[in-house]
Amino acid sequence: MSTFRTEIDAVLESIRPAIHADGGDVEFVSFDEGNGLVKLRLLGACESCPISMRTLKEGIEKRMIEQVAAVTEVQAV
Repeated sequence: MSTFRTEIDAVLESIRPAIHADGGDVEFVSFDEGNGLVKLRLLGACESCPISMRTLKEGIEKRMIEQVAAVTEVQAV
């Protein structure tokens, strides 16, 4: 497992308790080191939540970019 993947997983684990509290979850799909794109799958309540994209961009993406130097963007798939 790459160092980037380990760092990405650590960020996701730090965020999971808040997501679980709302009945959702997030699953790692892929990371493209060439362009810094992390793809995640939103699960549970996050799939149908009207503010899930806000959570993704303002919560997960922001923290991911701050903590993992190679990450430039996070997208839901």
